[in-house]
Amino acid sequence: MSRPVLRNLVALVIGMLFGAGLLLSGMTQPAKVLGFLDWLGAWDPSLLFVMGGAVVVYAIAYRLILRRKQPLLADAFVLPSRSAIDAKLIGGAALFGIGWGLGGYCPGPSIVSLASGALDAIVLVAATAAGMWIASRFERVA
Repeated sequence: MSRPVLRNLVALVIGMLFGAGLLLSGMTQPAKVLGFLDWLGAWDPSLLFVMGGAVVVYAIAYRLILRRKQPLLADAFVLPSRSAIDAKLIGGAALFGIGWGLGGYCPGPSIVSLASGALDAIVLVAATAAGMWIASRFERVA
């Protein structure tokens, strides 16, 4: 099996595992997510354990993976080169948070929720794609 085919197959399997985890954790249910974000009301802390578990797994895997000379299915690691906190980063994070709070979805769970045919997921994914397209146009100009 060629390297690109294997890379795509591995990406598919990992994406399906990630999607299954989002479904099982409840992150595809906007009401559950909004309950987690409602700190001053009927707060539902259950997603805190989901996110905490994800952070622990990522922290361990990141350290182990970077000990390798190169990735298994690529020629080199591609890591961010910028580390500055600037207005663009803060603005993007704020827009992400506002969208998450208003819609009850973040991008990953919204894509998984497309399979349900839920109109709110379809609208959110379309709006996210449009926003990414608009942002790419602004970036070319700047």
